[in-house]
Amino acid sequence: MNHADHLCDFSDGGCSAARRRTKLRRNALPGSTMSGKLPWYHAGLRFGCRGCGNCCTGEPGYVWVVQSEIEQLAEMLSLDVDQFETLFVRNVGRRKSLIEMPNGDCVFLQRPSMRCKVYPARPLQCRTWPFWSSNLRTPEDWAKTAQRCPGTDHGRLYSLKEIDAALDQDR
Repeated sequence: MNHADHLCDFSDGGCSAARRRTKLRRNALPGSTMSGKLPWYHAGLRFGCRGCGNCCTGEPGYVWVVQSEIEQLAEMLSLDVDQFETLFVRNVGRRKSLIEMPNGDCVFLQRPSMRCKVYPARPLQCRTWPFWSSNLRTPEDWAKTAQRCPGTDHGRLYSLKEIDAALDQDR
């Protein structure tokens, strides 16, 4: 399955492409529903993955993974967990992140197709793109996201409830 074949459905925890940067907690969002006010995106936001791979490359960052994700990824690649971690995971304090290529690409981004080698088993962080708190703090942050992600502001309209579901999955 490629990026363009799969649209977000946060009701079951899924979503399209993604990566980069540590996300802030939802209650850190100005105007979040946690403070009793509706967030600026209360009418919903549009997103439709274009399969460009831009979310999987660029500046350095972290793709956080937990043990269950590591196990799923290892299984998908027919590796045992120890082999997978040796080849593809780095420790960052007490957390774990996928490694990156020297050019900033995710280790699983395949060029030139710009497709994810592990797309069906991609980590939660990837599945919730672009609905990360760092992209949703302000309309300006969302506009910056749209500059690098051609699917942002296009495609299906996601409701506040669906966006909140993605934000609730922050770790």
